[in-house]
Amino acid sequence: MIYEHPLAYLIGVEGMALLRSFTGEFDRDFVDARIAEVRRLLDDEVLADAAVEVARVDTTEGYRIWSATYDGPNGLFDIDEPVVGRILDEIPVGVALDAACGTGRVAASLVKRGHQVLGVDGSPDMLIRARARVPEGEFLLGDLHRLPVPDDAVDLVVCSLALTHVPSLEPVLAEFARVLRPGGHVLISDMHPEGVARGFVPTLRRADGKPGRITSYHHSIGDYLRAGLSAGLQVRRCEEPRVPKTGDTRPVETPSTSEAIEVWDVWPWCLTELVPEAALAAGGDVPAMVIWLFQSPPLDH
Repeated sequence: MIYEHPLAYLIGVEGMALLRSFTGEFDRDFVDARIAEVRRLLDDEVLADAAVEVARVDTTEGYRIWSATYDGPNGLFDIDEPVVGRILDEIPVGVALDAACGTGRVAASLVKRGHQVLGVDGSPDMLIRARARVPEGEFLLGDLHRLPVPDDAVDLVVCSLALTHVPSLEPVLAEFARVLRPGGHVLISDMHPEGVARGFVPTLRRADGKPGRITSYHHSIGDYLRAGLSAGLQVRRCEEPRVPKTGDTRPVETPSTSEAIEVWDVWPWCLTELVPEAALAAGGDVPAMVIWLFQSPPLDH
């Protein structure tokens, strides 16, 4: 069970902002404003009793629930698709494995580029949607740790928004390397570890209406690098895209505390709106995602 207290989250955001000011990024007025805001938050009676207990939901149950709405508005898709698309355009067409394929979002883009597509996912509900969305592909039920794919069977492995849900990256990257032909590529897009550390983890409502978050793990940038290298893969590219700037400089209206904590489903995003200056200082330039391109050494390596 996860104990989520919005006051604790907001104090944490203020703390991160103050740490950055301690290194000289912000002036005395900023520091004084943060300390005053912390006092205001501590005195807010609405925040005092707003804690929620949230269940940890495994990926099988979580994606069964999420499958019906997974393709709905998702800001991460808007961030990773342009970068992933540019990388895919530079990779030769061949047999592509969409690992943790979900509803077939990436598989569809692979088919459009001429790849022969194989998809694997641990959620039967997701696979139903993937098969309907990408009838040209072959979709199999399977686990990232034991892919139902022979050795040296594919030219490309793509895995999107899935590896934050595995406790260790090494065995999964080893599986990707096993099924990959010499010279083949592994393309991974994932939630950036800074985002995971800040609580940006998928939310859902269980059958009884109680809140839950899909079990997620914090993997550092170095964890991805070490897992790829230990699997014998070579790093070809690493991107850390950020949320695109809107160019809209109009002031944003700060919600009331009651409005921000009323709907748990949009925590912690709406909570940061209560402390916009601190939130911007604490993480305004933090990447939203990390995207890796690895390659298996060719035979003549």
